[in-house]
Amino acid sequence: MLVAGCGEAGAPVDAPAAAGSAARAGNVLEAGARPAAPQPLPDTVRVRLATAAGPIVVALDARRAPVTAANFVRYAEEGRFDGTTFYRAAPAKGMPKGTGGFIQGGIRRDYKRMLPPIAHEPTSLTGLRHEAGTISMARAEEGVGAMGDFFITASAMPSMDAKAGKPGYAAFGRVVEGMDAVRTILAAPTVPDAGRGAMRGQMIAAPVPIVRARRVP
Repeated sequence: MLVAGCGEAGAPVDAPAAAGSAARAGNVLEAGARPAAPQPLPDTVRVRLATAAGPIVVALDARRAPVTAANFVRYAEEGRFDGTTFYRAAPAKGMPKGTGGFIQGGIRRDYKRMLPPIAHEPTSLTGLRHEAGTISMARAEEGVGAMGDFFITASAMPSMDAKAGKPGYAAFGRVVEGMDAVRTILAAPTVPDAGRGAMRGQMIAAPVPIVRARRVP
């Protein structure tokens, strides 16, 4: 599995990666080129993740990131996140444990839950940024469309944003309730020798269950 490196002070050494192999699909969208979202959504869609660490409510920006938001909503509404976990806690170097970095969760290697990969909506197109509390999509490597793995930042991580020659990651919303749960998951014990590549040492010893994920008013 190949991942991009962040290489920025205050950010994790390694960027999010989808767990398991993904089908190669999903191009990076060019500025001004935006495919229609799979289903019409209001500009802002709220999804509640009921986790063993407490609820997390995210507000998805379906106006600026319609493809990515619609994909996440479909996973939630079809129950594809139910029974999955937050399995990765990637702390930011130089910050107290649980305060900086990101947590990653989703379908992992469960092919029965997978939907087709989507086109990548870079931050250079959407105007969104990886600030504290941002929800964004994980992917295996550049040029591979995201599916059902995502991450939530506990601190600002501008190294995740698109730059010249680097598509970055697809931010598509923010946490509006439950950052305490995010920090609790980020502080969870990890297994030092578990995981491969960028994920080594970041796999949560007791992955935190996502009991249910659904849209809320």
